Amino acid sequence: MRDLQMTHGGFYRHFASKEDLLVAAFGEDRNGISGRIASSVERAPKGGEVKALIDAYLDIEHCDNAGDGCPVAALATELARRPPRSRARVAFEKILKERTRRMAKYMPGATEEEREAKARMLMSGMAGTLTIARVLTDEAARRRFLESAKKFYLDAVRR
Repeated sequence: MRDLQMTHGGFYRHFASKEDLLVAAFGEDRNGISGRIASSVERAPKGGEVKALIDAYLDIEHCDNAGDGCPVAALATELARRPPRSRARVAFEKILKERTRRMAKYMPGATEEEREAKARMLMSGMAGTLTIARVLTDEAARRRFLESAKKFYLDAVRR
């Protein structure tokens, strides 16, 4: 709050509830990690899009910058505590579906259903990996963890 030169009360007056704050947070990622991942995928050579996506998402800079990072990794555990049909959970699920649909077009697979299933598993796995990596206190261990995960997910997607 200090960086924004706002008090907690001033900040929360912009939102009617915590639910409104969470919903707004999902819309703020347009130029954040989603944009950086999309840019990495666009620059990737044909056939290298999945690797570029995984490398960008599990990048040490993304890991170390939770404030500008993926809202899935940052907020999923908070949202799990909200009522099942809450506006925040519905908005989160919508964004999750959009992202996995975009990811699916780069996944190998015989059917759209298979590609979307791989994208869902990849997204959820990488978000969990990022969450765990962010709590590791040793930077070298964090880097090894992320590099191992990159290899694991790339191999898993190719199956």
